[in-house]
Amino acid sequence: MQNCQDNYSTTFSSYEAMFDYHEEQAKKSQWLTYRVDELQVEPLDASSPLYGNLSAFAPGTSLEAVEDTASNLGLAMQVDGNLYPLRMTAYKSLLDRAKIGGTALPKLSRNVLAEVLNECLKLYSSSALLLIRDEKVSAVHSGDPADYSVLPINELLGTLKAKLDARFPGNEYEGGYCDHSLVSASWKMPDQKEDLLGSYTKLLASQGKTAMADKLMPGIRFMTSDTGIASAKVSALLVGGQHPIHIGGCIAVDHRHQKKVSDFDVALDQLFAQFGDSIAKLQKLLEIHLDYPVNAMTRICKKLSLPKKAAVEAIAMFEMAYGGGTATAHDVFLAMQEIPFILKTEKTPESKLLVVEENMARALTFKWSDYDLAKAVSY
Repeated sequence: MQNCQDNYSTTFSSYEAMFDYHEEQAKKSQWLTYRVDELQVEPLDASSPLYGNLSAFAPGTSLEAVEDTASNLGLAMQVDGNLYPLRMTAYKSLLDRAKIGGTALPKLSRNVLAEVLNECLKLYSSSALLLIRDEKVSAVHSGDPADYSVLPINELLGTLKAKLDARFPGNEYEGGYCDHSLVSASWKMPDQKEDLLGSYTKLLASQGKTAMADKLMPGIRFMTSDTGIASAKVSALLVGGQHPIHIGGCIAVDHRHQKKVSDFDVALDQLFAQFGDSIAKLQKLLEIHLDYPVNAMTRICKKLSLPKKAAVEAIAMFEMAYGGGTATAHDVFLAMQEIPFILKTEKTPESKLLVVEENMARALTFKWSDYDLAKAVSY
């Protein structure tokens, strides 16, 4: 699959491969500032005159990029005399610059949508920061540094790796993922198991969960985005099971307020303490006894808007496994971890899995008694 295609994604089996990829991408990417009223949008669907006219586009634009855009967003943008296809990842930020929105817009023909956007864009003299990457405009951020700050992914990765090596010796890179909207990478930290999980695993063992206590180890996941969907953040993981368990955010630096990579570096100093806080929340679930655990699990899955089919399957598995009676909130939280595992076996895109896992971690902060009700609830 070509890098230019909107649904392009790749994985990295080594940190070096991931770092080199983003180092090269940083060299080729363009961050350009223009006035919003200088931007001009053109229709680029299969009926557009531009569709068969590759010479109209900026040098280096491939036929694959044009055809892929026609099948997706169906728009292009004139930038200082050069025409670039618009990636789907740029759509929301483009609407933000035009100060419009609504569910009706995607239903318009590309000709009409382009006209509406142009009429609105020319009303504003504020600046826009464009990201041109892999042959397309990938984002149309605000040009005000207070509204959007560029945090280069290669620099974030380098900073994180240096901090992990200094603070968590023996850390092991687990894997990395990248698409046009999101980047993630995970590490496990076997040498810090006692420091980070000691009291938690001892409590698990005292409750007869020795096998689980033995296999779990601490890990972290890094995520960021250049297209506005995520801050630069590091979250706590428990690894060693069939699927990583996301147990909450540790540190996050928004792409706003003139933030720099150095701010991410400083924030990483809190990683150990914040990881401990996440473990404390998870450990507390062992003390919360539920009278109606299936009902509680169903209500929490609904509250988190987890994918229905996978959630219903996980709830049914839990109901069969625990066999009635009481259970702890910890039992239910672990049963919920079947949901991303089910989704993964169904070939759900990695980017969606990451969002589901992050969302599920919110359950650690819930008041579980609000969901432990006798009245059954259908999903």
